[in-house]
Amino acid sequence: MMVDTSTLGRFHHQRLEFKRCLPAIITSHRTLFTVLWIAAFASVFIWQRNVVVGGFFLFGRTLPPRPIPKLRPVAFNLTDFGGVGDGVTLNTEAFERAVSAISKLGKKGGGQLNVPPGRWLTAPFNLTSHMTLFVAQDAVILGLDDEKYWPLMPPLPSYGYGREHPGPRYGSLIHGQNLKDIVITGHNGTINGQGQTWWKKYRQKRLNHTRGPLVQIMWSSDIVIADITLRDSPFWTLHPYDCKNITIRNVTILAPVTEAPNTDGIDPGKELMINSCEDMLIEDCYISTGDDAIAIKSGWDQYGIAYGRPSMNIMIRNLVVRSVVSAGVSIGSEMSGGVSNVTVENLLVWGSRRAVRIKTAPGRGGFVRHITYRNLTFDNVRVGIVIKTDYNEHPDDGYDPSALPVLRDISFTTVHGQGVRVPVRIHGSEEIPVRNVTFRDMSVGLTYKKKHIFQCAFVQGRVIGTIFPAPCENLDRYNEHGQLVKHSASQNVTDIDYDF
Repeated sequence: MMVDTSTLGRFHHQRLEFKRCLPAIITSHRTLFTVLWIAAFASVFIWQRNVVVGGFFLFGRTLPPRPIPKLRPVAFNLTDFGGVGDGVTLNTEAFERAVSAISKLGKKGGGQLNVPPGRWLTAPFNLTSHMTLFVAQDAVILGLDDEKYWPLMPPLPSYGYGREHPGPRYGSLIHGQNLKDIVITGHNGTINGQGQTWWKKYRQKRLNHTRGPLVQIMWSSDIVIADITLRDSPFWTLHPYDCKNITIRNVTILAPVTEAPNTDGIDPGKELMINSCEDMLIEDCYISTGDDAIAIKSGWDQYGIAYGRPSMNIMIRNLVVRSVVSAGVSIGSEMSGGVSNVTVENLLVWGSRRAVRIKTAPGRGGFVRHITYRNLTFDNVRVGIVIKTDYNEHPDDGYDPSALPVLRDISFTTVHGQGVRVPVRIHGSEEIPVRNVTFRDMSVGLTYKKKHIFQCAFVQGRVIGTIFPAPCENLDRYNEHGQLVKHSASQNVTDIDYDF
């Protein structure tokens, strides 16, 4: 099993490549800005990961542990409630007693629970409103890997079905619902789901219910998750569901790039899975996973249509992500409540099967619209940009095949990269055409010198200025001044080739 925990070696190799290609790079100020941004972000990430027991290692000296700041009027330590950080003692009751004490402090500004250095084994526990969970440097919250201790919950109402099995699903290690003002932060401490046992049982078909997420917050608002590492979740890693006003900043999410099924990073379904959320900022994160790094969703077929909560007003920026078998940033396929007003900018996707993807199918209904991608960099990615309209997986036979999603108003500006096999594959259909797609300032280095690597079917849109590789015939051509140069030959031309 291979686990990626750092990009240090990779960026060292890229530094040598940078020296060789410097004369060409400096001809483009946009490309130079991209390279400088990547180098700066990598430096911060490498610094953040250089932690040794007892403190930071800096210029040959070991510094003492950082003091824990007091972020609420009242602060507790887990040890105040009988917690023992030896990696063996079960601390569930200590967490529960601490949360109960903080729940009484809402009118006084809430309370802070400090998890000091150590290994703190626990079964799932709930958060409360006006609470800060602070995971210190060298502190690890360990999820108990025995499913008998994990409570069962009803299926998500917008899914109507346990994602892996019908009926109830396991809850999350850290859970909250109907809350306000929640903070999970620290000095890059770790929440570890110890997912290895779960993954093995899943592959052996020994689980009777859908696996649980690592952190799940539902029907809540004013949420901050920052300066922490999340790793080895049983299923989805971080799952905000039908929440408002969420900030996710300086978070590292790690899972094996192989052998860990559906451990999506931020998801209303994946490593980071965002489900029916609005007013959300995700920035300055590193995610390496075997599934989608970030997935934006809003419900599945007839259940999502009935629930009717879109994911909207989402900003994703300054991320480095890797997804060996899926996509860096994905929208759908469960998007029946709609997805709109999403911006993805300053994104580096490396060593991945796909970079950015939108997927849907007949029966989904809903919409994906007003989606902006800006300043994307692809490094060794099989397919750069994917839009797919035949992702035919349904919760049951009750879906309506005539419920067709609408895909429109999608733009890609400043897209660069190297080692890309197929830079663009937009697979619309006669039932679900893709409308008003715009490409501008694109230059992607290729691994295959074949024709038809900019692939399209049933798509309408435009290319502004010159891009590389040459676009498909479905798109109108405009010059840099916005003047029409050539109408598309046919928006319905099909030029999709899955053989390479």
